[in-house]
Amino acid sequence: MQLRWRIGGLLGVGVLINYFDRISLSVAAPQLQQDFGLSSIDMGLLLSAFFWSYALLQIPAGVALDRFGVTRLGRWSGFLWAVASALAAGAGGFMSMLVARVLLGAAEAPSFPANAKATGYWFPRNERAMATALFDAAAKFSNVVGVPLVALAVVHLGWRCGFGLVAFLSVLYFVMFWRVYRDPSRHPGLTPREREYILANGATPEEERSAVPSGMLLYLLGRRKIWGLSLGFGAYGYCFYFFLTWLPGYLVQTMHMSIIRSASMAAIPWACATLSDLLVGGWLIDHLIARGCNESRVRKAVLLLGMLGGVAVFGATTTTNPTVALTWISIALSGLAAAAPVGWSLPSLVAPKGGAGTVGGVMNFANNLMGALAPIITGVVIDRTHSFAAAFLVAGFVLLGGMASFAFLMGRIEPLPEPEANFSGRPENDAR
Repeated sequence: MQLRWRIGGLLGVGVLINYFDRISLSVAAPQLQQDFGLSSIDMGLLLSAFFWSYALLQIPAGVALDRFGVTRLGRWSGFLWAVASALAAGAGGFMSMLVARVLLGAAEAPSFPANAKATGYWFPRNERAMATALFDAAAKFSNVVGVPLVALAVVHLGWRCGFGLVAFLSVLYFVMFWRVYRDPSRHPGLTPREREYILANGATPEEERSAVPSGMLLYLLGRRKIWGLSLGFGAYGYCFYFFLTWLPGYLVQTMHMSIIRSASMAAIPWACATLSDLLVGGWLIDHLIARGCNESRVRKAVLLLGMLGGVAVFGATTTTNPTVALTWISIALSGLAAAAPVGWSLPSLVAPKGGAGTVGGVMNFANNLMGALAPIITGVVIDRTHSFAAAFLVAGFVLLGGMASFAFLMGRIEPLPEPEANFSGRPENDAR
């Protein structure tokens, strides 16, 4: 196997394990609520705590990536998230668990912007969709294998052992990343032939730096394209994290399933999402572009049609039948999964020279700010209405707003011009 695909697989394994960290709390939620005497609002706060620090640090993480690079920041991130996972296993109550989740969010903040930047380095444009789908699909697949795995540990050994298992896997990944990952120019295993192929077909040169790195963030915040990208991906994030944090609880509370059964049933829509991510968001896009279709139109069509599929979340409000509800949820998650690799490929495709990390940080800040709000809003809605129906409606309407943002604000998928060296930070009209 060519080295770039092994690097893509490594990034996918990292996302798989850090999503084990994220979902472990949602699986253990029923036991934690009982052990710590938590209300739905308390649980919503715990489920959202990860996203407070994760979202707030996205932009600083993106700027740091453009300054220090993927290798250095990726190593520190992997080490700290293993520590945070271990602290969660030893939590003694609401506050200590809250602190552990906030630390975990801070530790994992560079993860997705780093993956987006690394993919730009390692993959040509004609392979970018599948390369991005590898690590994005891992986020969905984590629910297929991670939810049942953690659920078995939680039910048979207790929630502390569930968190301990995830902490052990996090340590293993830290060691693996430290030993394997290097940027292409510093990787001893990259042959001259493969490096030439990568660069000749549109990979981002590592040596690219903006002429005005200190002004890059202000420049980007003045671009309509960046606002369209960020608001649209934020809507995706609300729906994705709504399902990630509350789907097991929905199946337990509304469909009256056990923890083990809810974990196995929740794996069905996430398995559909994994396949959609790889086949539609990955293979189909690269295939159509290779056949000569317009790159911008292909990516944007998949992005909008996938978001439209996500609106199937409205269907879950019309039934109390588990099979019908899971069918609607599977359609919604499959649509979102098809759109997600397009979203994660955008930082390296629309960023000006040297700004991919910052664009990824801005985009993922919006994504995870909505991820922080989704569990809290859902918990409040459930507490007030004693039903998940209104929570599904909120998610669907947020998604419609995101589609409008992608369609009317973002414009064509093409690089922004590099800011002038004397850029002052003043926004300009940007019709792109």
